[in-house]
Amino acid sequence: MKTTKGDKLGITLFLIPPLALFALFFIYPVGYVFTTSFFSWDGISDAVFVAFNNYSALFRDPTFRRSIVNNIIWALTAGFIQVPLALLVALILSKKPKGWKVFRTIYFLPYVISGIALATLWSTMYNSEYGLVNAFLGLVGLEHLQRNWLGTLQTAFPSLLIYWVFYIGYYMVIILAEITSISEDYYEAASIDGANKIQQDLYVTLPLVKNALITCVTLAIVLGLRQFEQVYLLTNGGPANKTSVLVLYLYKEMQNNNYGYANATGVMLIIVGTIVIIGVRKIFNSKQSEA
Repeated sequence: MKTTKGDKLGITLFLIPPLALFALFFIYPVGYVFTTSFFSWDGISDAVFVAFNNYSALFRDPTFRRSIVNNIIWALTAGFIQVPLALLVALILSKKPKGWKVFRTIYFLPYVISGIALATLWSTMYNSEYGLVNAFLGLVGLEHLQRNWLGTLQTAFPSLLIYWVFYIGYYMVIILAEITSISEDYYEAASIDGANKIQQDLYVTLPLVKNALITCVTLAIVLGLRQFEQVYLLTNGGPANKTSVLVLYLYKEMQNNNYGYANATGVMLIIVGTIVIIGVRKIFNSKQSEA
């Protein structure tokens, strides 16, 4: 159907408000952060142009480099461990075993609870003196494994990842909703051809929920790159900045009124996030082309 001038005018008028809001609340702030990242500025006195000095100082800082590595590990763990776990649970619950609705609610429950409350809970669980983790190890005769989980260099960052990666309810619900929308005709045809339940999941369910999986992986990676509350409350980047992430690093620089340097960190966070997301999308696109 041919678009008339009146239709084009109507489309333009409808697009102006959202585009204006997008420019005001996204393009302008990002542009402002990018511009001020080339200045030395404490938020009070006049900004001084320092060109790329902020960026060169960033890459000389070992805490910043550690923060980038931690962010990438966190994002990839979210995309390629957390989401597959959510997929596995969704596949099991889609078979509607006894009590499946109860388990669905239990898995989603952590997303209803404040992240601050969960971090406080796990801070108590990991406590070296009265925490449940060390108490359980003592109960099963593994006292030699007891330690200060969040205060030891070797265990601090893995401890943050391990408890967080099992909160899969959000992605499980998305995948489960996609699975339940698949027509039973596909499964009946596969069953007639002799496919068992596992083969049906591999060759029917997985291809049909591929788009939902890509969406979940993308969302998980974005949330992994944005991690702040858990790290801030549980370790504050310690011990010895071993658990530092980019948002926490940026926050600390803002506390020091070093806004130009903090904005350079923000630009690097945007760049790292963009590179990781593009890389993951290319992997999925290449696999889709091969298929």
